[in-house]
Amino acid sequence: MTATSGTTVAAASYDELVDRVRSGSLGPDPRTQRIAVAFTTRQSVRHDGRSRGYRNEVLSLRLAEAVGSCAVEPGELPDDAADDCVGADVARLLEHDLGPVRVAALDAYLMHVLPHTPGNGARPCPVPAGSSLEKSRARARAVVGMLDCPPGGTVLVVGVVNSLLEALRARGLTYTACDLKGGTTEWGEPVRNDALAELERCDAVLASGMTLGNGSFEPLREHAQRHGKPLVMFAQTGSAVLPRLIGAGVSAVCAEPYPFFWLDGGPGTLHRYGGAL
Repeated sequence: MTATSGTTVAAASYDELVDRVRSGSLGPDPRTQRIAVAFTTRQSVRHDGRSRGYRNEVLSLRLAEAVGSCAVEPGELPDDAADDCVGADVARLLEHDLGPVRVAALDAYLMHVLPHTPGNGARPCPVPAGSSLEKSRARARAVVGMLDCPPGGTVLVVGVVNSLLEALRARGLTYTACDLKGGTTEWGEPVRNDALAELERCDAVLASGMTLGNGSFEPLREHAQRHGKPLVMFAQTGSAVLPRLIGAGVSAVCAEPYPFFWLDGGPGTLHRYGGAL
């Protein structure tokens, strides 16, 4: 197996992918690769026309020209987490006590050795300039367009993004919304907080890359692989990680490396791997 095609399995699981990086089989020895810059990005947003807002917090690590990222729940990351990463080699950070640091380090390494290019399996998808809501909806259409699920099917959405729910409705799909924070959607629908308990009742899964950082990704991947269900990932977290698991339970990835659509009103690019287009 190789790691240079988006349709070729680079690893059978997340842990196996980490092991391949540690061994140097996908690129240079991670002990020789040091993080030069570490930073956090914090955002609060309330789109025009929406009654509710939300917050984002992301840890990002820079390795040479590449930036790897992992989103966290706001306030979850210790203040000194970024300081602890600066100057450290990737191998050490892959053993870090904090899961988001481990994910961001893996993402930075894979972004460095397997960037989002056609040669590595990526298909660019332009996002036009616009307001935060316009860009959110453009991304949602790009993500939902990769989902192989017939009208009337039920999609488990892990990591609630209202624009994604809108796009699913437009496709004639029903959904179960799940997020660790619980609560309700923009339209007053209940948001479940235990995605694993909802898996048996869905036909497909649409999940945030944030599941990598909170430890819920592998059960989703294993279920999708075992039952042959589509699993589409929308990935700001782990955008370079998840494409390497296509064919091992992951059916498609919409990868969005830093800087994310909500940071800039200008045009941008998503990178799509696999999926039904």
